[in-house]
Amino acid sequence: MTETAHQSLSQSIKRYLPKSLLGRSLLIIVMPLVLLQIISAIIFFESHWDKVTLRLAKSVAGDTSMIVSLMRRYPGPENHPWIFKLAAQHMEFRASYEEGEILPNRAPRPDGLLEEMLAASLQSFVNKPFLIDTTSLDDDVIIKVQLADGVLRIETTRKRLFSSTTYVFVIWMVGTSLILFAVAMIFMRNQVKPIRRLAVAADDFGKGRTIDTFKLEGATEVRQAASAFLAMRDRIRRQIAQRTDMLSGVSHDLRTPLTRMKLQLEMSGSGEDAAALKDDIAEMERMLEGYLAFARGEGGETPEPTDLSALLQDVAEQARRKNARIDLHTEGRIDVTLRPNGFRRCITNLIENAMRYAEHISIRAGIRGDGVEIVIDDDGPGIPEEQRAEVFRPFYRLESSRNPGTGGVGLGLSIARDAIQGHGGEIRLDESPMGGLRVWIRLPT
Repeated sequence: MTETAHQSLSQSIKRYLPKSLLGRSLLIIVMPLVLLQIISAIIFFESHWDKVTLRLAKSVAGDTSMIVSLMRRYPGPENHPWIFKLAAQHMEFRASYEEGEILPNRAPRPDGLLEEMLAASLQSFVNKPFLIDTTSLDDDVIIKVQLADGVLRIETTRKRLFSSTTYVFVIWMVGTSLILFAVAMIFMRNQVKPIRRLAVAADDFGKGRTIDTFKLEGATEVRQAASAFLAMRDRIRRQIAQRTDMLSGVSHDLRTPLTRMKLQLEMSGSGEDAAALKDDIAEMERMLEGYLAFARGEGGETPEPTDLSALLQDVAEQARRKNARIDLHTEGRIDVTLRPNGFRRCITNLIENAMRYAEHISIRAGIRGDGVEIVIDDDGPGIPEEQRAEVFRPFYRLESSRNPGTGGVGLGLSIARDAIQGHGGEIRLDESPMGGLRVWIRLPT
């Protein structure tokens, strides 16, 4: 088998295998159980079933042979009643004699294991022409034996030729399989639950939600993973708190000299040099706010149910007051759990970025499947495809002069991406039908 064929076969098998841990665990448990039951059934039916059926068939054939022997030793119709009565009392036979009857020359071939065993036994014990009928009666089997002047007809119950242990074996096999499967499912569900809770807790933590109710439970390995997750959560929270405290101190320390510089400029009077310095200080404050906003991230804001349509409407109105041409279309009221201030800052950054390069902006939002999609289009120059992934890097600017007046400080898209990913969503850039840039955002509902 070639490597390509092997890979194709492997992919075909994987397509039908369960994807969840519970399904795969049950498959690991159930498959050996099924194989064991199949092997047991094969062994039973090929050895025990054949032997038991043959012994039962020999017993019926032996009783038939005895009746034939009695009729040969005690000939005459006057002896038939007591012979047939003896057969009914001790052999469960209902015998009769059809005088003058002749069996057909060609009897039908035995069909099935029971007929084959009975035919072989009659051939061995009776050694006379016979006919076996298993279809005329539901609960009985008819055996006809050709004698010298007639046909001996015997009816006996199927129970003499069929072992009830077969039903018992099948019932026990199926019953125990179902019981073991149920026990395995209950056990595995209890083992998988802690893993699911750990996955939910990790997802909630990634989206900034509170997970204080999460506790250690499950198997030792799962508890170890959960303990490592809680330790990681505490380290990240501690690092974020330390970074926030540091940034607060940096913000205070930098704002103090900037304030003194502004006061000195105000007291020194007016002039071209003073005006230029005032612009530089204002620009430094704006850059400082951008750096702090990027480093601060979402801060300690708590997610809450928010009317996304109203939030987008407010952001669009603010942009219109800055002479932006914006078309906004939302599909009714859209309720999403998010951090309103952080998400507002994200959308504002994206719109301000579009306003810097484009004349017309379009915003559309609606529910798509199990998420919310927001699409922002503009008619600006766009971003080359090979640079769309790079622009999310902090301080990366398409305009390489590093002049804040021609392109900002290069943090707008970085802040937007961190905000979207902090909500468990995704963001990507594409070419807009309007000719410029399209920003596609998807948030979980």
